[in-house]
Amino acid sequence: MGMNKFGKYFLFFLILASFIQCARKSIPTGGLKDTLPPIMINSSPKMNTVFFDKEKITITFDEFINLKDLSKQLIISPPLQPDQYKIKPQGTVAKKIQIELLDSLKEGTTYTFNFGESIVDNNEGNPLPFFRYALSTGPIIDSLEISGKITDAYERITKPYTSIQLYPVDSTFSDSTIFLKKPFYATSTLDSVIYNFKNLRPDTYEIIAIKDVGGNYLFDQNVDKIGFLEKQITLPGDSIVNFRIFNEIPNLFWTRPFFINTNQIGFGYYGEADISAIEVESKVPYNFRYLINKNREKDTLHFWFRGDKIDSLKFAIKEKDTTRIFNVKFRKELRDSLEISPFTKPTMGLLDSFKIQSNLPLVKINLDLIKIKGLDSLAVPFKASLDKNYDRLSLFYDWLPNDNYKIELMPNALIDFWGSTHDTLKFDFKTNPISDYGNIFLQILREDEDPFILELITLKGESLRRFDLSNELDYYEFNHLLPGNYLFRYIKDKNGNKKWDTGNYLKKIQPEMVYYSPDTIELRANWDINQQLKIPSEVQSFSSVDFLDINIEDKTLQAKDSLEKLN
Repeated sequence: MGMNKFGKYFLFFLILASFIQCARKSIPTGGLKDTLPPIMINSSPKMNTVFFDKEKITITFDEFINLKDLSKQLIISPPLQPDQYKIKPQGTVAKKIQIELLDSLKEGTTYTFNFGESIVDNNEGNPLPFFRYALSTGPIIDSLEISGKITDAYERITKPYTSIQLYPVDSTFSDSTIFLKKPFYATSTLDSVIYNFKNLRPDTYEIIAIKDVGGNYLFDQNVDKIGFLEKQITLPGDSIVNFRIFNEIPNLFWTRPFFINTNQIGFGYYGEADISAIEVESKVPYNFRYLINKNREKDTLHFWFRGDKIDSLKFAIKEKDTTRIFNVKFRKELRDSLEISPFTKPTMGLLDSFKIQSNLPLVKINLDLIKIKGLDSLAVPFKASLDKNYDRLSLFYDWLPNDNYKIELMPNALIDFWGSTHDTLKFDFKTNPISDYGNIFLQILREDEDPFILELITLKGESLRRFDLSNELDYYEFNHLLPGNYLFRYIKDKNGNKKWDTGNYLKKIQPEMVYYSPDTIELRANWDINQQLKIPSEVQSFSSVDFLDINIEDKTLQAKDSLEKLN
């Protein structure tokens, strides 16, 4: 009997404990973050309605939304003036967008309200990309379409989110329209490189593609990449249009010169710098001298000067048809000390040069005070070259494989613009055994003999080897390469100036064509790789960055004698 009572009490406490445990509040874990954009669930009138004669449009979503940067993002085609409509919500949240029309619409016309990426959910700010509402005041919805692909004119990989814009060619259109007015129609590639225009009417159009950095649907030459056609398009007719987008060289514009230290002034600029545009207007001491070089990381020129102490400098800077005058006052800020450092990795390729960089401009090199020794401790007869920017020195020698080199620079080997030098400097680097390197042998197949630039590049686009002079066989050797992944870049150097030239919209100049090998070249130690690259003879005016046909003829392990490799 006692045991039965104990069992009942035990069962009672067990049920009570279970009840308390179930009733205990747990700590919220938060759950997954909402990454989905709002979804339209209804519209009144319905999407793509015809014979539209209402004064209000209501679009309903599945969650609360707000409108972000509506003035920049909204494109109404055909355009309506701001006093012809009102849109809610503005500054508040709602589940509905209401478009109130304050003026009558044109008869027999298809209107589209392209919201860009202005519609975002209220919780996480997820945008509804390029939402478009279409209606027609006539019996039909315009249904013509254009589609195509966007590719970067120079870079191997094209980034997404390019804006494609249409402007009807009428009496008000001019070449400056894309700088000043929003387009009649606009769409985007979103997160791909493919675009598709819908609800277009028959007409003749100017069509462009821009990387719209400012999100204002205007071409900002300083920051936006642009792609265009040499001719206008006509609908119906042109239905597939591809673009190559590129950065133009901006019109040269100088910012106000700024003081850096008592011997250095900075000149910021946009465009392509012209050193001859800078002139000193001040009366300066008889021993005043200056030198100008470029900052390698920023669009800035450094104006270095020496001589008797002065408190300020006045400059005249030529810009287009005008001359701007600036006065720079000095503060007590001492010049940096000379710093010399190696610019080359500790392990170097056999055909590379050893590079040394300086923080201050170098003006004198004394080669008798520079020694390079190999493993046998014997000095080697090297050559040297000072960069035109006065900040890098290259040392050349036919480096031997599997060797350790020591470079010693004694004081006064390098002398900067102010006559200062350095302490004794020592740098070490090594080369690998010949079996650690590989070779790539390239045969170019092409039907023209036009100038070109051929580069072996890394996957990041860094140029490692370059040819810009052709030979009879169009056969090129890339010897003694460190193992790694490589690509070829071939530039049609149309004007033969040894560099890639970009385009210009107003001058209707397309950028020079750039081709990349489609497959990564995986080079291993002690390998020889033979390749052929076939270059197209003609390029379609609408084409983008094309990819070369590449045939790997042989990819076998080659064990050759070191001397044979060197010879």
